[in-house]
Amino acid sequence: MKALLPIVVAGTPAARKAVARLSGRLAAMERADNAEFRARAKAIFGRALSPEETVAQILADVRAKGDRALFDYQRRIDGVKLTPKSLKVSRAEISAGFKRTSKEVRRALEIAALRIADYQTRLLPKDFELSSGRGPKGVRTGLMWTPLRRAGLYIPGGRNAFPSSVLMNAVPAQVAGVKEIALATPCSRDGALSDGVLAACEVLGLREIYRMGGAQAIGALAYGTKLVPKVQKIAGPGNVFVMLAKRAVFGVVDIDMLAGPSEVLVLADDLARADWIAADLLAQAEHDPLSSCVVVTTSEKLAEAVCMELAKQLETLPRKKLATAALRDWGLILVAHGLDEALEACNELAPEHLEIHARNPERLAQRLSTAGALFLGPYATEPLGDYLAGPSHTLPTGGTAAAFSGVSVYTFLRRTSLISADAGGLAALAEPTETLARAESLEAHRRAVEIRRK
Repeated sequence: MKALLPIVVAGTPAARKAVARLSGRLAAMERADNAEFRARAKAIFGRALSPEETVAQILADVRAKGDRALFDYQRRIDGVKLTPKSLKVSRAEISAGFKRTSKEVRRALEIAALRIADYQTRLLPKDFELSSGRGPKGVRTGLMWTPLRRAGLYIPGGRNAFPSSVLMNAVPAQVAGVKEIALATPCSRDGALSDGVLAACEVLGLREIYRMGGAQAIGALAYGTKLVPKVQKIAGPGNVFVMLAKRAVFGVVDIDMLAGPSEVLVLADDLARADWIAADLLAQAEHDPLSSCVVVTTSEKLAEAVCMELAKQLETLPRKKLATAALRDWGLILVAHGLDEALEACNELAPEHLEIHARNPERLAQRLSTAGALFLGPYATEPLGDYLAGPSHTLPTGGTAAAFSGVSVYTFLRRTSLISADAGGLAALAEPTETLARAESLEAHRRAVEIRRK
């Protein structure tokens, strides 16, 4: 099992190489180049393309040809034949999916929605009323928050359908006050959608749902087509193609962040339980073969115990093959010489989820500045955050958590500065304003102040 999940000592060449590889995970996904992908790209486009080139071609076509390109790529990539009538999901289909969903799942979705809404409501910012602050009384400044009018949400399909992702992205938008929410999610070849996803949409009252996935869905939301009105912002997780597409349309629309294949890092000391850590690693590994699973610990004994537990728990895991690939390709146990070195490694890796299985987790959290979400203490398992804790599980991945934050009400709000002045206030600040305008050779700026003073 050690070969499956290598144990390296911090500070060694092997450790530096392993950390650098994990830090470059996003770039590695962009460069994904294998015989299977090349053959498929050639069949679709007539030539071998990289993932980034593939996404660029799809987006260019959707922008130029609209629905025609959207339908064409749904057929060529996903094998789905859509029509103008079948693209949008009807209210009857949403209701039927809700009814087919078990009462237990519906109840769990309702509980989760309430908890997420409660958390997001507590985050809502207040406007800053106009105030003179330290300046002259005649110049007042403030800040006003307003919700986006229209947001697009991407909900993954493919291997899995995630009703929880509907809640984790739509509820923050609803609490923020977004009036129009368009949801895109892939369907099966016969056009069917997950009953769970439909049930989550029914729980939240979402009505604008489109059968579309991949980069072509991101293009339709960003550029708009005759059948899919353009949005102002796109949020939600997805595979590497969705992530690259979101990055490519940034500027045409806003995006939440780069949320791709999942990742977890567990910071553990000598008192941590190996079986709990192994279970949490596997909870991420079963998502996707590109999932990253890392342990940073001060105990070599614990590192070895985690490897043994992984081997034991993998044997009975339904997704053993998938999880094994994730652990083999993107798994690592880093043994640090002390807590300071361990914390430094955690901040360098900037993981999506960071669990703290160590003494004084709240104190340690103050020294961890780059994680998408922190889970304090061994009972705060990451799946609790995936479903019911309250904060959104849509978080930055691939090291981007060093600069980006997860989805929340702030994702769907705009802030606008407010500036008010009367004659006395302008007079008080006129001289330095004119001085700076003159220093920048912007004479019209200076005159705009001068003409009011006269």
